[in-house]
Amino acid sequence: MFSAVTVLLLLAVSLALLRAVLGPSVFDRLLATNVIGTCTVLLLAVIGFLTGRPEFLDLALVYGLLNIIGTVAVLKFFRYGNVADPSREGKAKR
Repeated sequence: MFSAVTVLLLLAVSLALLRAVLGPSVFDRLLATNVIGTCTVLLLAVIGFLTGRPEFLDLALVYGLLNIIGTVAVLKFFRYGNVADPSREGKAKR
């Protein structure tokens, strides 16, 4: 059962990778990379369960948090043009 789930998750990752390459807009590509990150978290959890190593769940949680932080940083970059400059906060590009 878990092997079938692993194969289906790998299929979902390959389809999301195709969307990331062929996506017409930047936001489609960002959503595809976010889906790949979510599937990776699920794959880590399934592999940890199959091998009997619960520390994989810790790795999955850390990877999920990094995925969220990376998505927010990319969206902030596209909105403001600079991630690290606090003087541009609240000033959208026009």
